[in-house]
Amino acid sequence: MTTSFVHLFRMNATACMMTMLFASAGNVYAQIPPSTVCNADGTVTFSYKNDNAQKVQVDVQFAGRHDMVKDAATGLWTVTLGPAAPDMYPYHFEVDGVSVMDPQCDQYFPNEGFKNSLLEIPDPKASLPHDVKNVPHGVVEYIHYYSKSLGATNNAIVYLPPSYSKNAQKKYPVFYLISGTTDTEEVYYKVGRMNYILDNLLAEGAAKEMIIVLPYGNPYKLLPPMRSGQMPQMGFGNDVFSNDLVDDLMPYIESHYRTVNDRDHRAIGGFSRGGNQGLSNGLRNLDKFSYLCSYSSFTSTDIPGVYDDAAATNAKIHLFWLGIGTDDFLYGTGRDYMEFLDKKGIRTVKEFTNDKFGHTWMNAKFFLDKTLRLLFNPEASEKAMRQGVPAPAATGKEEPFTPGVMARLFPKPIVSPDFLDGKVTFRCKAPEAKKVVMEHEGIAKPLAMTKDADGVWSVTLDDANAEVFKYCFVVDGTKVADAYNMYLSPDKGFKYSVCNNPYNRYSFTTMKEMEHGRIAYDLNNHCATYFPSDMKQVKCLVRLIPGADDTMESWFKVGGADAIADKLIASGQAVSCILVTGNTEVEQPWPDAKLQVRTLRAEDYPTWQARRDALEKLLKTIK
Repeated sequence: MTTSFVHLFRMNATACMMTMLFASAGNVYAQIPPSTVCNADGTVTFSYKNDNAQKVQVDVQFAGRHDMVKDAATGLWTVTLGPAAPDMYPYHFEVDGVSVMDPQCDQYFPNEGFKNSLLEIPDPKASLPHDVKNVPHGVVEYIHYYSKSLGATNNAIVYLPPSYSKNAQKKYPVFYLISGTTDTEEVYYKVGRMNYILDNLLAEGAAKEMIIVLPYGNPYKLLPPMRSGQMPQMGFGNDVFSNDLVDDLMPYIESHYRTVNDRDHRAIGGFSRGGNQGLSNGLRNLDKFSYLCSYSSFTSTDIPGVYDDAAATNAKIHLFWLGIGTDDFLYGTGRDYMEFLDKKGIRTVKEFTNDKFGHTWMNAKFFLDKTLRLLFNPEASEKAMRQGVPAPAATGKEEPFTPGVMARLFPKPIVSPDFLDGKVTFRCKAPEAKKVVMEHEGIAKPLAMTKDADGVWSVTLDDANAEVFKYCFVVDGTKVADAYNMYLSPDKGFKYSVCNNPYNRYSFTTMKEMEHGRIAYDLNNHCATYFPSDMKQVKCLVRLIPGADDTMESWFKVGGADAIADKLIASGQAVSCILVTGNTEVEQPWPDAKLQVRTLRAEDYPTWQARRDALEKLLKTIK
């Protein structure tokens, strides 16, 4: 089915009413009891309100999938599961066979594919490594940089320790930390809690100060879809990710941050695919890295010049750390790799778990806490290496890691939204559904979708010129985000998907080589601030006020405020300015600065495209 985009952003009264419905969605959930309650006995009670559902299940990592029971009086679907060990667990609801994020949960799992919410079970007796404590917090920055290897603009996240802003002369070692298959660069931040784990260790004096860089492990995903076949996911050595890391990202970090640029002050590691990427790039570049960490992974046994000269390799590595769960589906291959290293005489530290549900982010956090205590501490690392033990013997019961396992875990994805030939197609897989429609801001009437023989519903819009809008699917009355779109709107309450045309004028994909600003997330004051690349030329501070159900991220992740400012400043159409979200005042960039202050309120405009247009107009008028 096709629908024209011609009338998409005609802001008539009906469309404005649709926008009001979008804006008020989060307030509805405030009237419903909490969706998760952690009970004193360690169990968790899940609740979900949906009057349209015929069958509801909850799927949580510590217990699997279980039916929920509907209370006739309240209409709430509930179930109590556990007990479970205190930790963070991904979960979602299965509503009549369709996966649904918890609309009452603010925390979510950033991913290219699946959409999960996050459950946090506190420990009543002790603190956990990832707890948010009353200690000094570092700053988390979102950056963009032009990648010659990719031929487009790439992105990453940078953690700066609390002391970074206090001593302008101090330089820091750098840890490149990579997430797994289908994960975005945000996962080791929002799920792995790398910033809070290190904040806590630094406050205890249990780790060295460092910068942590989170690259995006699948940069192909940032490009318009390839039509020659599926995008490569698992290349290692001379692939685009590896070339970007060494030739583009590392030079950017070392020219924009205060870093110590030698092998003794660089570490690399990651979880799952990221562990493979970390080991592969670390071992191929031992002139650049001396601390290597693999969490639930392994790498190639065919890396020239590394394995056949153990003495030379051992002399270059301060820490070679390998951790995996014995219940992980990768355990057999991971154990084989450990044994291979032992036979070659390569020293390693090995860590095993059996209580964190296999290939999970509970393990990823646990392993990270262990290794952060050793990084850039040669004495502690050497002690750990001397105490390393041989790999456990194979039992013959280990699950083999085969292409079939990969295909089962990561089936070929459905593309949505799919931009092609000036059109855009949206798809939703719901084989048992009777009716599926698409809602999006700017159009009042939901768009009907049609089902194919595979149970995939779709709708195609003829004109894909619209730049950005929020949307969702409604499956038999239940709102769901687009399972195949990695871009989620960080709303309070239900989280809509974001359609952001990769060819639009403010897409990072279309930007040529230029200097970009950065977005600093201040976790102490709960505000987000865009700083331009040239702070010496700053003329204005623009306060971007979020809407009622927006968060401090919304003006950037949906509004694209940083991309708009980057392009206008680089082209000379706007002066350098600071953008800050929320009502929080930011400090002047220098004591004698006299900045103009402008304000833009999200609630003054009915759609995010209208907000983007208003910001562009405002920035062009500032002199």
